[in-house]
Amino acid sequence: MLGKVFQRFVEKSPVTVMVGSVLERVLNPELLDELFECATERQYTRELLFSTVFDLLSQVVCGMHGSIHAAYQASLAEISVSLTSVYNKLNGLEPGIAAALVRYTAHELVPVITELGGERAPVVSGYRTKIVDGNCLAATEHRLKELRQTAAGPLPGKSLVVLDPARRLILEVVPCEDGYVQERALVAQVLEQAEAGELWLADRNFCTRAVLCGLMERGATFIIRQHQALPWEALGPLQEVGQCESGRVWEQPCRVVAEDGRELHLRRVQLQLDRPTREGETEINLLTPLPQAEIGAPQVAEAYGGRWTIEHAFQDLTTQLHCELNTLGYPRAALFGFCVAVVAYNALAVVLAALRAVHGAETIDTEVSGYYLADELAGTYRGMRIAIAPHHRRVFRKMTVPQFVAVLVLLAQWVQLAAYRKHRRGPKKPRPKRRYDKHHPHVSTARLIAQRKVRISSP
Repeated sequence: MLGKVFQRFVEKSPVTVMVGSVLERVLNPELLDELFECATERQYTRELLFSTVFDLLSQVVCGMHGSIHAAYQASLAEISVSLTSVYNKLNGLEPGIAAALVRYTAHELVPVITELGGERAPVVSGYRTKIVDGNCLAATEHRLKELRQTAAGPLPGKSLVVLDPARRLILEVVPCEDGYVQERALVAQVLEQAEAGELWLADRNFCTRAVLCGLMERGATFIIRQHQALPWEALGPLQEVGQCESGRVWEQPCRVVAEDGRELHLRRVQLQLDRPTREGETEINLLTPLPQAEIGAPQVAEAYGGRWTIEHAFQDLTTQLHCELNTLGYPRAALFGFCVAVVAYNALAVVLAALRAVHGAETIDTEVSGYYLADELAGTYRGMRIAIAPHHRRVFRKMTVPQFVAVLVLLAQWVQLAAYRKHRRGPKKPRPKRRYDKHHPHVSTARLIAQRKVRISSP
């Protein structure tokens, strides 16, 4: 069905074929250009298609090329506009287009992961969990005229990200061009997505009366770390109720009065840590309306620990996919680059779900490295696109979800997990104090090694 050349890629790099099939199904050029026309407010298409800009940037994000310029040079035969036109299009992409791109791809991939049976157990039984957190893009280079006279790090933007931890999918990104904006200013757009039966996890930046009331109004519940500025009233004494992995757990009933006078009756769970946090904190206070009959206080504390899943996702986006391109100084371009990386992250989430379905969830979660999966993609994907005829790739667009899942399972059986195995390092050694001699700013590594060998060999 797929041809002999395609079969060779299936045998040698099934992971690349899996990612390619996901992108071809969800983000083929026709769908991308249609998405752009639906999401854009002011931009329009003249000669350069949105799908072409996405394709160029995705090659950089996935490590196939080191820069937009390099990707453009390699695609000159297919692109009829100048490099300046490419950058002009990229620099003007509205944040709403980037947000729509993430939302659409996540919506299309949810049923695929569900059909694969690749969902993890819920954080709290009976609730669909979502985790929300902010992400500030790293400083860019000082390429813009406005930046050349300042030594301060230029911040190209910030975003709120919503993660589904059961599927490891990023469902929503709320991009903002102002790198100084407070995360709370963006949270109203996230609350619009809250639904009944959901459990939201968030840190103390989101602990406001507006957020707590907004979630409960929509029938959702939450476990949110308490902010010290939140006004609240204790309705009972703080009592020790048990132990969890991180320390002792205490609980008390409390009340929060909303700005319109409504009262929220909550549980205040206090975790007294066995080891202080990096900031030196010894206790964490959590607020939740979850009934005690459904989940005990120790389980509330452990459930909140699942919030770190989104921090791991941010780390993967930075280390495995190049979500922060420091050459993109314009905020809209930088934010779009981040969202393209999110799309690639979601495609890899489907691959991991297929691998869990075939090789077992525990094996994949503990033994398979996302870094090596991304490295395989960077080294092979571009060659596969050149070698495989477009009409062979289009077959994935016409499949039903069960048919597509069957193909992913078949491809996952070809994957040799040993090629992607994690290598855990031992505990870090303490960094020794370094000496600096202004008269000897350099050393010869070879001479230092030779001196070491002399010391070892001498009696």
